[in-house]
Amino acid sequence: MIDTAILSTLGAAFLFGLSFNAAPGPVWAESLRRGLTGGFGPAFAVQIGSLVGDATWAILGLLGASLLIDTPLLMSLLSLAGGALLVQMGAQGLRDALKTPESPPRPTIGQTKGALMAGAGLSLGNPQNIGTWVALVGVLPSLGLEAPTDRDLGWFFAGFMAASVLWCFLCAGIIALAHRNVSPSAQRAMTGACGLFLLAAGGLVLWDWGRSVLF
Repeated sequence: MIDTAILSTLGAAFLFGLSFNAAPGPVWAESLRRGLTGGFGPAFAVQIGSLVGDATWAILGLLGASLLIDTPLLMSLLSLAGGALLVQMGAQGLRDALKTPESPPRPTIGQTKGALMAGAGLSLGNPQNIGTWVALVGVLPSLGLEAPTDRDLGWFFAGFMAASVLWCFLCAGIIALAHRNVSPSAQRAMTGACGLFLLAAGGLVLWDWGRSVLF
C-alpha cells in the first residue's frame, strides 16, 4: 500500500499543479486565441507545448538549479526572447481579429506543430518559472517533508505532472465549447482581446528587460 506521506505529497502537488496551470496568463490567452478558430486541437497543442516547458523548469527547480537565477546574461536573454514572442503572438491575434470572418480550415500538421512550439516558447521564455520552483523547494518542509529525498521530489513531480496533463484536456475542452457555441463576431472580439493581452504582457516584459539592461 502507498503510505500516507506519499499520498499527502501527491495531493499537495496535484493541487499546486492545478492552481499553477489554471492561473490566467499568456498560455491561457494563446490557447484561447488559437482554439477559437481551430477548436480543441490547437488549444490542446499549446497546452501540451507549455507542459514541456513547465516540466523542464520544474525539474531544474527541484534539482536546486538556483544557479541559473544568478546568471544575469541567461535570464536577460530568456526575458528578451519571451517578451518578443509575446509581442509577436499579440500582433497575430490583432490581425486575426481584423480579418473578414470565414469558415476556418481544419488544423494542419504545420499549424499543430506551430501551436506546440508556441506553448513551449511561452513557458521556456518565462524565467520566473524556475524561481517559483526554487522557492517551492524551500516550503516543502511545511508539507511534512523536512528533508526531501529524491524519492519525495519524484512523487511531487509526478503529482504536478498528473494535474498538468488533466488541465491540458480541461482547458482545451472549455475552449472547444466556446469555439462551437460563440458567434463569429464574439470570436473575433475575444481573439482581439487575447491579442491585446499578449501585447501588453510582452510590452511589460520588454520594458522590464530594457530597464535591467540600461539601468
